[in-house]
Amino acid sequence: MVPRVVFMRITGQLGCIFIVLLVQFKSAHNLKIDPLILDEQLLWVGGGAGQVHTYRIPIITSTPRGNLLAFAEARKSSAKDIGAKFIALRCSTDRGATWSPTSFIVDDGSLADGLNLGSVVVDEEKKSVMLIYSLCFHRYHCSPSSTMLIESLDDGLSWSAPRNLSVQLGVKSFAPGPGYGIQKRHYPAPGRLVVCGHSTNEGNGVFCILSDDHGLTWRYGAPLKSIPYKQPKQKLDFDPDECQPFEMEDGTIVVNIRNQMKYHCNCRIIARSLDGGESLPMEEVTFDKTLVDPAVAAGALQKEGVLYFTNPANSKQRINLTLRWSLTGGRTWEEQVLQIWPGPSGYSSMTSLQGNSAEDLKYVFVIYEKGHKDSIETVSFVKVHLFSGLRTE
Repeated sequence: MVPRVVFMRITGQLGCIFIVLLVQFKSAHNLKIDPLILDEQLLWVGGGAGQVHTYRIPIITSTPRGNLLAFAEARKSSAKDIGAKFIALRCSTDRGATWSPTSFIVDDGSLADGLNLGSVVVDEEKKSVMLIYSLCFHRYHCSPSSTMLIESLDDGLSWSAPRNLSVQLGVKSFAPGPGYGIQKRHYPAPGRLVVCGHSTNEGNGVFCILSDDHGLTWRYGAPLKSIPYKQPKQKLDFDPDECQPFEMEDGTIVVNIRNQMKYHCNCRIIARSLDGGESLPMEEVTFDKTLVDPAVAAGALQKEGVLYFTNPANSKQRINLTLRWSLTGGRTWEEQVLQIWPGPSGYSSMTSLQGNSAEDLKYVFVIYEKGHKDSIETVSFVKVHLFSGLRTE
């Protein structure tokens, strides 16, 4: 048994010894996950002041240089999904301890059906961060829809002009994520960029787009179509919606999906691609009844062989933002959970640092919609220490 310690007080030679031990324990899989919230900060607060009425749809990523980027829709005049928006960005260079002031990196002007976030995807080989979003997704007083991409080569300090991918992808209404896309690390198709999202107009369901040239060109890959397809949906129909892909260590892509019409259960749809995102076969679709869900965008992350998941863990209401983890790739989930916020809570997204240092291994970072009366009052950032007790199994 390793004694309980306070990490922030470990300094000097003792700190060096501890880091070596932590890496040894981690590599030996002896550390028991015992998460603790180390820090929480409000990144954005709505309420109609200034240029922004409501901040929604938070997503977060780590960069090739080890920084954190947090994004949100800054809805200008109302909390509605339609309407004009900015994309808001804040950056942290110290593992979430401090954050830059908000910058608006995209401005859609005064569009009646403005931008919708979105997925961020990091190309480790190119040292690039790409943000993909949609315009005119709902086709409200506008047509056609467009899938847009902006790119940063300097960890979010500057961004390219928006590039319209519709020349390559067509004008299907495609809403990426919200969350992150992946760059495949394992066979098949290592290096491929995979971004998954949903469509609600020209055919419902989940669709993935793929790039094998570092984001220069994109094409459609895996579809998971709704049933009935291209028809109005009723309660209990199969209607996969917002989604978060991640890669398992065997190269399988798993997509954790919002079960919009609550087909089969008030829980998450799980789809798997065995061919690098080319297909999402129905025989690989399951329903995870442990992941009780009110139909919402959720966070999922595979880190060092452990699968993490965040959502408002309630079958009917967006309350009780909870972190769960699985040591079996999602086949089973640990009974212990970490309640992040018991009150109103909505969309969430997760990331972690990608290095192999002790600091990189012991944290996950969560961004989520949080409120006291309504889940969309604020956007909050949480830093979670995974091994707070240093207990061995």
